[in-house]
Amino acid sequence: MTDAPPPLPAPPWTASQRAHLKAAWAADHLPHALLIQEAPGAGGEWLALWAAQLVLCTQGAAAPCGECLACRRVLARQHPDLLMVVPEEAGRQLRIEQVRELGAELALTSHAGGYKVGILSPADALNRFAANALLKTLEEPQPRTLLVLVATQPSRLPPTILSRCQRLKVPAPSRAEALEWLRQAGGEKPWAGALDALGEAPLAVVATDPEEVAAAGSDTQRTLEALAQGGADPVATAERWARADLALRLRCFENWLTDRVRREQREGAFMTEVRPGPYLSGGRPVLNIRELFRLIDEVRELRATLDVPLNRGVALEVLFRRLAP
Repeated sequence: MTDAPPPLPAPPWTASQRAHLKAAWAADHLPHALLIQEAPGAGGEWLALWAAQLVLCTQGAAAPCGECLACRRVLARQHPDLLMVVPEEAGRQLRIEQVRELGAELALTSHAGGYKVGILSPADALNRFAANALLKTLEEPQPRTLLVLVATQPSRLPPTILSRCQRLKVPAPSRAEALEWLRQAGGEKPWAGALDALGEAPLAVVATDPEEVAAAGSDTQRTLEALAQGGADPVATAERWARADLALRLRCFENWLTDRVRREQREGAFMTEVRPGPYLSGGRPVLNIRELFRLIDEVRELRATLDVPLNRGVALEVLFRRLAP
Protein backbone atom coordinates (compact mmCIF):
# COMPACT_ATOMS: atom_id res chain seq x y z
CA MET A 1 0.00 0.00 0.00
CA THR A 2 1.25 3.48 -0.85
CA ASP A 3 2.02 5.44 2.28
CA ALA A 4 -0.92 7.55 3.38
CA PRO A 5 -0.43 11.29 3.75
CA PRO A 6 0.10 12.45 7.32
CA PRO A 7 -3.31 12.65 8.97
CA LEU A 8 -4.66 16.13 9.46
CA PRO A 9 -5.76 17.04 12.98
CA ALA A 10 -9.50 16.75 13.49
CA PRO A 11 -11.12 20.14 12.82
CA PRO A 12 -12.62 21.03 16.20
CA TRP A 13 -15.61 22.74 14.58
CA THR A 14 -16.75 19.31 13.28
CA ALA A 15 -16.99 17.78 16.77
CA SER A 16 -20.79 17.82 16.97
CA GLN A 17 -21.16 16.33 13.48
CA ARG A 18 -18.75 13.52 14.35
CA ALA A 19 -20.60 12.84 17.61
CA HIS A 20 -23.90 12.66 15.69
CA LEU A 21 -22.51 10.15 13.18
CA LYS A 22 -20.90 8.01 15.86
CA ALA A 23 -24.11 7.87 17.88
CA ALA A 24 -26.11 6.90 14.79
CA TRP A 25 -23.55 4.20 13.95
CA ALA A 26 -23.62 2.78 17.50
CA ALA A 27 -27.43 2.67 17.42
CA ASP A 28 -27.45 1.08 13.94
CA HIS A 29 -29.32 4.12 12.60
CA LEU A 30 -26.78 5.36 10.11
CA PRO A 31 -28.56 6.47 6.91
CA HIS A 32 -27.66 4.87 3.60
CA ALA A 33 -27.27 8.33 2.02
CA LEU A 34 -25.72 11.35 3.71
CA LEU A 35 -25.41 14.88 2.33
CA ILE A 36 -22.67 16.93 3.98
CA GLN A 37 -23.40 20.59 3.31
CA GLU A 38 -20.18 22.47 3.97
CA ALA A 39 -19.16 26.06 3.91
CA PRO A 40 -16.45 26.17 1.21
CA GLY A 41 -13.25 24.61 2.53
CA ALA A 42 -14.69 23.92 5.99
CA GLY A 43 -13.95 20.19 5.91
CA GLY A 44 -16.84 18.39 4.25
CA GLU A 45 -14.62 15.93 2.38
CA TRP A 46 -12.51 15.38 5.51
CA LEU A 47 -15.71 14.51 7.42
CA ALA A 48 -16.82 12.18 4.60
CA LEU A 49 -13.54 10.25 4.87
CA TRP A 50 -13.94 10.19 8.66
CA ALA A 51 -17.40 8.64 8.18
CA ALA A 52 -15.83 6.03 5.87
CA GLN A 53 -13.26 5.23 8.54
CA LEU A 54 -16.10 4.93 11.06
CA VAL A 55 -17.85 2.13 9.16
CA LEU A 56 -14.72 0.41 7.77
CA CYS A 57 -12.53 0.49 10.91
CA THR A 58 -11.75 -2.95 12.36
CA GLN A 59 -11.55 -1.83 15.99
CA GLY A 60 -15.23 -2.05 16.92
CA ALA A 61 -16.35 0.45 19.54
CA ALA A 62 -13.08 2.39 19.15
CA ALA A 63 -13.92 3.25 15.53
CA PRO A 64 -12.57 5.19 13.86
CA CYS A 65 -9.24 4.45 15.50
CA GLY A 66 -7.19 6.05 12.74
CA GLU A 67 -4.42 3.48 13.29
CA CYS A 68 -5.66 0.15 11.90
CA LEU A 69 -4.92 -0.93 8.34
CA ALA A 70 -8.48 -0.14 7.24
CA CYS A 71 -8.35 3.42 8.61
CA ARG A 72 -4.97 4.03 7.00
CA ARG A 73 -6.21 2.71 3.67
CA VAL A 74 -9.20 5.03 3.82
CA LEU A 75 -6.91 7.98 4.50
CA ALA A 76 -4.80 6.97 1.48
CA ARG A 77 -8.02 6.48 -0.52
CA GLN A 78 -6.91 2.94 -1.28
CA HIS A 79 -9.41 0.87 0.69
CA PRO A 80 -11.03 -1.68 -1.65
CA ASP A 81 -14.46 -0.91 -0.19
CA LEU A 82 -14.12 2.86 -0.58
CA LEU A 83 -15.04 4.48 -3.89
CA MET A 84 -14.18 8.14 -4.43
CA VAL A 85 -15.89 10.05 -7.23
CA VAL A 86 -14.19 13.39 -7.83
CA PRO A 87 -13.73 15.57 -10.93
CA GLU A 88 -10.96 14.32 -13.17
CA GLU A 89 -9.50 17.85 -13.19
CA ALA A 90 -10.04 20.88 -10.97
CA GLY A 91 -13.16 22.76 -11.99
CA ARG A 92 -14.54 19.86 -14.03
CA GLN A 93 -17.94 18.25 -13.69
CA LEU A 94 -18.73 14.77 -12.40
CA ARG A 95 -19.72 12.67 -15.41
CA ILE A 96 -22.41 10.04 -15.91
CA GLU A 97 -19.79 7.34 -16.57
CA GLN A 98 -18.26 7.95 -13.13
CA VAL A 99 -21.63 7.67 -11.41
CA ARG A 100 -22.60 4.53 -13.29
CA GLU A 101 -19.31 2.92 -12.31
CA LEU A 102 -19.95 3.87 -8.68
CA GLY A 103 -23.41 2.29 -8.75
CA ALA A 104 -22.06 -0.92 -10.26
CA GLU A 105 -19.29 -1.16 -7.66
CA LEU A 106 -21.65 -0.52 -4.74
CA ALA A 107 -23.85 -3.37 -5.96
CA LEU A 108 -20.97 -5.85 -5.54
CA THR A 109 -20.17 -7.74 -2.35
CA SER A 110 -17.83 -6.00 0.06
CA HIS A 111 -14.20 -7.20 -0.06
CA ALA A 112 -13.97 -7.20 3.74
CA GLY A 113 -17.45 -8.56 4.37
CA GLY A 114 -18.74 -5.30 5.84
CA TYR A 115 -19.73 -1.93 4.47
CA LYS A 116 -19.05 -0.35 1.11
CA VAL A 117 -18.72 3.44 0.98
CA GLY A 118 -19.08 5.82 -1.95
CA ILE A 119 -18.09 9.49 -1.68
CA LEU A 120 -18.98 12.11 -4.30
CA SER A 121 -17.14 15.39 -3.84
CA PRO A 122 -18.19 17.97 -4.81
CA ALA A 123 -21.62 16.52 -5.49
CA ASP A 124 -22.85 19.88 -6.78
CA ALA A 125 -20.48 19.32 -9.73
CA LEU A 126 -22.75 16.53 -11.01
CA ASN A 127 -24.02 17.34 -14.46
CA ARG A 128 -27.68 16.69 -15.24
CA PHE A 129 -27.11 13.23 -16.69
CA ALA A 130 -24.87 12.16 -13.82
CA ALA A 131 -27.46 13.36 -11.29
CA ASN A 132 -30.14 11.26 -12.99
CA ALA A 133 -27.87 8.22 -12.87
CA LEU A 134 -27.18 8.79 -9.17
CA LEU A 135 -30.90 8.87 -8.44
CA LYS A 136 -31.20 5.23 -9.48
CA THR A 137 -28.53 4.24 -6.94
CA LEU A 138 -30.29 6.27 -4.22
CA GLU A 139 -33.68 4.73 -5.02
CA GLU A 140 -32.35 1.16 -4.83
CA PRO A 141 -29.76 1.21 -2.02
CA GLN A 142 -27.84 -1.98 -1.37
CA PRO A 143 -27.62 -3.31 2.20
CA ARG A 144 -24.60 -2.14 4.22
CA THR A 145 -23.69 0.70 1.89
CA LEU A 146 -23.05 4.32 2.74
CA LEU A 147 -23.23 6.99 0.04
CA VAL A 148 -21.85 10.39 1.08
CA LEU A 149 -22.39 13.52 -1.01
CA VAL A 150 -20.32 16.61 -0.20
CA ALA A 151 -21.69 19.91 -1.49
CA THR A 152 -21.31 23.62 -0.89
CA GLN A 153 -24.39 24.44 -2.98
CA PRO A 154 -27.02 21.74 -2.41
CA SER A 155 -29.51 23.88 -4.33
CA ARG A 156 -27.72 22.78 -7.51
CA LEU A 157 -28.85 19.21 -6.84
CA PRO A 158 -32.28 17.97 -7.92
CA PRO A 159 -34.94 17.85 -5.15
CA THR A 160 -35.32 14.11 -5.82
CA ILE A 161 -31.72 13.60 -4.66
CA LEU A 162 -31.95 15.98 -1.70
CA SER A 163 -35.07 14.24 -0.40
CA ARG A 164 -33.27 10.90 -0.23
CA CYS A 165 -30.30 12.11 1.84
CA GLN A 166 -29.94 12.95 5.49
CA ARG A 167 -28.29 16.38 5.68
CA LEU A 168 -25.40 17.31 7.95
CA LYS A 169 -24.08 20.88 7.94
CA VAL A 170 -20.47 21.92 8.46
CA PRO A 171 -20.27 25.69 9.05
CA ALA A 172 -17.20 27.82 8.47
CA PRO A 173 -14.94 28.13 11.51
CA SER A 174 -14.00 31.43 13.08
CA ARG A 175 -10.76 33.06 11.95
CA ALA A 176 -9.12 32.14 15.27
CA GLU A 177 -10.19 28.49 14.95
CA ALA A 178 -8.99 28.32 11.34
CA LEU A 179 -5.57 29.84 12.12
CA GLU A 180 -4.99 27.59 15.13
CA TRP A 181 -5.90 24.48 13.15
CA LEU A 182 -3.67 25.52 10.21
CA ARG A 183 -0.71 26.03 12.53
CA GLN A 184 -1.25 22.56 13.99
CA ALA A 185 -1.58 21.05 10.51
CA GLY A 186 1.19 22.90 8.66
CA GLY A 187 3.32 24.89 11.06
CA GLU A 188 3.99 28.61 11.01
CA LYS A 189 3.23 29.97 7.54
CA PRO A 190 1.42 33.07 6.20
CA TRP A 191 -1.96 31.43 6.69
CA ALA A 192 -3.78 34.68 7.45
CA GLY A 193 -3.05 36.08 3.98
CA ALA A 194 -4.29 32.89 2.34
CA LEU A 195 -7.49 33.02 4.40
CA ASP A 196 -7.94 36.64 3.36
CA ALA A 197 -7.88 35.41 -0.25
CA LEU A 198 -10.11 32.35 0.06
CA GLY A 199 -12.23 33.11 3.12
CA GLU A 200 -12.51 30.96 6.24
CA ALA A 201 -11.67 27.82 4.26
CA PRO A 202 -8.82 26.12 6.15
CA LEU A 203 -9.19 22.71 4.48
CA ALA A 204 -8.79 24.40 1.09
CA VAL A 205 -5.90 26.56 2.29
CA VAL A 206 -3.89 23.77 3.95
CA ALA A 207 -3.32 22.03 0.61
CA THR A 208 -1.92 25.17 -1.05
CA ASP A 209 1.18 27.30 -1.01
CA PRO A 210 -0.16 30.06 1.27
CA GLU A 211 2.30 32.65 -0.04
CA GLU A 212 1.16 32.04 -3.62
CA VAL A 213 -2.52 32.13 -2.65
CA ALA A 214 -2.06 35.29 -0.60
CA ALA A 215 -0.30 36.99 -3.53
CA ALA A 216 -3.07 35.96 -5.95
CA GLY A 217 -5.69 37.15 -3.48
CA SER A 218 -4.06 40.57 -3.06
CA ASP A 219 -3.76 41.04 -6.82
CA THR A 220 -7.37 39.93 -7.33
CA GLN A 221 -8.63 42.32 -4.66
CA ARG A 222 -6.72 45.28 -6.13
CA THR A 223 -7.99 44.45 -9.61
CA LEU A 224 -11.63 44.11 -8.55
CA GLU A 225 -11.52 47.33 -6.51
CA ALA A 226 -10.09 49.13 -9.56
CA LEU A 227 -12.80 47.66 -11.81
CA ALA A 228 -15.52 48.70 -9.36
CA GLN A 229 -14.16 52.27 -9.40
CA GLY A 230 -13.74 52.44 -13.16
CA GLY A 231 -9.95 52.41 -12.95
CA ALA A 232 -9.23 49.21 -14.89
CA ASP A 233 -10.00 47.93 -18.39
CA PRO A 234 -12.50 45.02 -18.26
CA VAL A 235 -11.30 43.59 -21.58
CA ALA A 236 -7.58 43.56 -20.74
CA THR A 237 -8.27 42.23 -17.24
CA ALA A 238 -10.47 39.44 -18.59
CA GLU A 239 -7.78 38.39 -21.07
CA ARG A 240 -5.14 38.34 -18.31
CA TRP A 241 -7.29 36.29 -15.95
CA ALA A 242 -8.24 33.81 -18.67
CA ARG A 243 -4.54 32.99 -19.14
CA ALA A 244 -3.77 32.74 -15.39
CA ASP A 245 -4.90 30.33 -12.67
CA LEU A 246 -8.55 31.07 -13.34
CA ALA A 247 -10.01 28.61 -10.80
CA LEU A 248 -8.04 30.25 -7.98
CA ARG A 249 -8.89 33.78 -9.12
CA LEU A 250 -12.59 32.94 -9.37
CA ARG A 251 -12.48 31.59 -5.83
CA CYS A 252 -10.87 34.86 -4.71
CA PHE A 253 -13.51 36.78 -6.72
CA GLU A 254 -16.31 34.93 -4.93
CA ASN A 255 -14.74 35.65 -1.55
CA TRP A 256 -14.31 39.34 -2.44
CA LEU A 257 -18.00 39.59 -3.36
CA THR A 258 -19.07 37.79 -0.18
CA ASP A 259 -16.94 40.12 1.95
CA ARG A 260 -18.47 43.11 0.16
CA VAL A 261 -21.98 41.91 0.96
CA ARG A 262 -21.08 41.47 4.61
CA ARG A 263 -19.26 44.81 4.82
CA GLU A 264 -22.03 46.84 3.23
CA GLN A 265 -24.67 45.10 5.31
CA ARG A 266 -22.77 46.12 8.46
CA GLU A 267 -22.40 49.69 7.19
CA GLY A 268 -26.01 49.93 6.06
CA ALA A 269 -24.88 50.86 2.55
CA PHE A 270 -27.55 48.88 0.73
CA MET A 271 -30.60 50.77 -0.49
CA THR A 272 -33.90 49.72 0.97
CA GLU A 273 -35.70 49.18 -2.34
CA VAL A 274 -34.53 46.59 -4.84
CA ARG A 275 -33.55 47.87 -8.29
CA PRO A 276 -32.05 45.94 -11.18
CA GLY A 277 -29.00 48.13 -11.78
CA PRO A 278 -26.22 50.09 -10.08
CA TYR A 279 -27.18 52.72 -7.56
CA LEU A 280 -25.17 55.87 -6.90
CA SER A 281 -24.79 56.80 -3.25
CA GLY A 282 -22.51 59.44 -1.85
CA GLY A 283 -20.74 59.87 -5.17
CA ARG A 284 -19.63 56.26 -5.46
CA PRO A 285 -21.26 53.34 -7.32
CA VAL A 286 -22.74 50.67 -5.09
CA LEU A 287 -24.42 47.58 -6.49
CA ASN A 288 -27.59 46.66 -4.68
CA ILE A 289 -27.76 43.40 -2.76
CA ARG A 290 -29.70 41.57 -5.46
CA GLU A 291 -27.00 42.37 -8.00
CA LEU A 292 -24.23 41.26 -5.66
CA PHE A 293 -25.86 37.91 -4.94
CA ARG A 294 -26.51 37.44 -8.65
CA LEU A 295 -22.82 38.08 -9.34
CA ILE A 296 -21.82 35.54 -6.69
CA ASP A 297 -24.07 32.95 -8.33
CA GLU A 298 -22.61 33.72 -11.77
CA VAL A 299 -19.02 33.45 -10.50
CA ARG A 300 -19.87 30.07 -8.95
CA GLU A 301 -21.52 28.98 -12.19
CA LEU A 302 -18.40 29.89 -14.15
CA ARG A 303 -16.22 27.98 -11.67
CA ALA A 304 -18.45 24.92 -12.05
CA THR A 305 -18.32 24.98 -15.85
CA LEU A 306 -14.64 25.49 -16.54
CA ASP A 307 -14.68 22.24 -18.51
CA VAL A 308 -17.41 23.49 -20.85
CA PRO A 309 -16.14 24.91 -24.17
CA LEU A 310 -16.63 28.66 -23.88
CA ASN A 311 -14.77 31.90 -24.38
CA ARG A 312 -13.58 32.51 -20.84
CA GLY A 313 -12.38 36.00 -21.67
CA VAL A 314 -15.84 37.04 -22.85
CA ALA A 315 -17.51 35.43 -19.82
CA LEU A 316 -15.17 37.31 -17.48
CA GLU A 317 -15.62 40.58 -19.36
CA VAL A 318 -19.39 40.35 -18.85
CA LEU A 319 -18.88 39.93 -15.10
CA PHE A 320 -16.34 42.73 -14.90
CA ARG A 321 -18.57 45.18 -16.76
CA ARG A 322 -21.26 44.53 -14.15
CA LEU A 323 -18.82 45.82 -11.53
CA ALA A 324 -17.90 48.96 -13.44
CA PRO A 325 -19.69 52.22 -12.54
